[in-house]
Amino acid sequence: MTAPVEFNLFAPYNKGAALIGDFSNWEEIPMEKGEDGYFRTHVELEDGVYQYKFRVQSKSWFFEPDQWVDVVDPYATDIDNPTQNGVVRIKGGERIVDTYVWQHDDKPLPPDRELVIYEMHVGDFSGGEDDPYERGKYKHVIEKLDYLCELGINAIELMPVKEYPGDHSWGYNPRYFFATESSYGSTEGLKRLIDECHARGIRVLMDGIYNHSEAESPLTQIDHDYWYHHSPRDPDNNWGPEFNYEFYDENLETYPARRFVGDTVRFWTEEYHIDGIRFDAARQIANYDFMHWIVQEAKKTASMKPFYAVAEHIPETTSITNADGPMDGCWHDSFYHCVLEHICGDTFDLERLKDVIDCKRQGFMGATNVVNYLTNHDHNHLMVELGDRQIFDEEAFKRIKLGVVILMTAVGVPLIWMGEEFGEYKPKTPESAKIDWTLLGNDLNRDLFEYYKGLTNLRKSNHALYTENIDFFHENPETKVLAYTRWNSEGSRVVVVTNFSENFLGGYQVPNFPKAGTWHEWTGNYSVEAGEDGIMIDLGPYEAKVFVWQ
Repeated sequence: MTAPVEFNLFAPYNKGAALIGDFSNWEEIPMEKGEDGYFRTHVELEDGVYQYKFRVQSKSWFFEPDQWVDVVDPYATDIDNPTQNGVVRIKGGERIVDTYVWQHDDKPLPPDRELVIYEMHVGDFSGGEDDPYERGKYKHVIEKLDYLCELGINAIELMPVKEYPGDHSWGYNPRYFFATESSYGSTEGLKRLIDECHARGIRVLMDGIYNHSEAESPLTQIDHDYWYHHSPRDPDNNWGPEFNYEFYDENLETYPARRFVGDTVRFWTEEYHIDGIRFDAARQIANYDFMHWIVQEAKKTASMKPFYAVAEHIPETTSITNADGPMDGCWHDSFYHCVLEHICGDTFDLERLKDVIDCKRQGFMGATNVVNYLTNHDHNHLMVELGDRQIFDEEAFKRIKLGVVILMTAVGVPLIWMGEEFGEYKPKTPESAKIDWTLLGNDLNRDLFEYYKGLTNLRKSNHALYTENIDFFHENPETKVLAYTRWNSEGSRVVVVTNFSENFLGGYQVPNFPKAGTWHEWTGNYSVEAGEDGIMIDLGPYEAKVFVWQ
């Protein structure tokens, strides 16, 4: 049985368009243009899977005037490799993405303030020196979900998974905005990964590229200047044609670039049940009006589910998250730079440290307004930074632990870059660089993993760490000691005492302790009494102590 299936292409100022596909032996099927700017045609198709493209008279300035070019449907939900054709699936006479049936939509998911985010690149996550896979796929991430649960992760942030050219990339060159990267697996494979995350109470955030597209993305070929700026606004920070969110088509009463990107955000939120988006290069997008609108579109589509909208705006700015800002949170890049310099011993600046540990001092309003990290995909692993300064072995692991304590007890949402939790040491590279899982067999690496695990679980169980409450109650510039406390209204309390010097501080007196009585010191697993005059402890070089109120 066949049914008429509509194919359409929005190309309002192009003179002509035709459909070609394996259902027509790649012969042209003419398309008619309506007053709404859409070319349309209907094809009688049986249920099945078909490949197709459009042939269109381009208006892009780098082609001859009205030159016919073959382009993939900008709305194609699947791309065939290696032919680079759009793929359409027909079932019951209707277009479908796939036949996946969601199993775990009813599972409760953590709110934004409770998140511990794990940033990963799907292709490099399966890892291991004797890894049989050339590259990671969605199914290999599923195999590691129980590992992530043990670590205490309750959100993963996937580096971009939209179809890009070739088989290895970080994904910041998206060519097709509705299709998932085929080298990672099928559309069902991605849905199964997200479903399995939800089954374990793990939210899935997507890295969304809405500043630009890859140079041969379909819209660039159809009518470049209708969707994009003619030339880059900031040539030093240019990664491809940049969407023009300011351009308004008065004839059709639409903002074309906003309309397209709005469609993609609604599609991913609805079709793939994602729980948040990290908006790449928000500083380059530079349009709060558009960002307000796109975040609201995503949240309306997500409906009752929690949805976390995070901007990568570097350097960070409070305006993007505060009262009138479009985003819930933003990447806290000053936290990364400041903590890195302090654990490496490059500098000591108490006021700067306090600023990044308590983002309110920088003007942010609350705990979900910043995402803190010790490193991310844009930077080297801490082991590389320490190694560059000739800090190795036990000394390096000790300094990383100091950083981890700050990460997990500062005001904000913590993010871990994959492999950091056990001391991955490979330098940053856009080439394939798989995680070396064999490191977990080494005592020092395993011990770091256990340390991370303990602190992520302390963070999730001690609700003092979800709040904005923080008080720096002791600081000593001479000894490089800083102590702060976090608390909530139910009586939970955590105290952190840090030593940023190379000196062992024996019998160090910490005055003004927030409460007299019994405290549990988490890193050494012992109890200690705080009196009216405070507490006396031994503080090792580059060490942090974490005290939990009993």
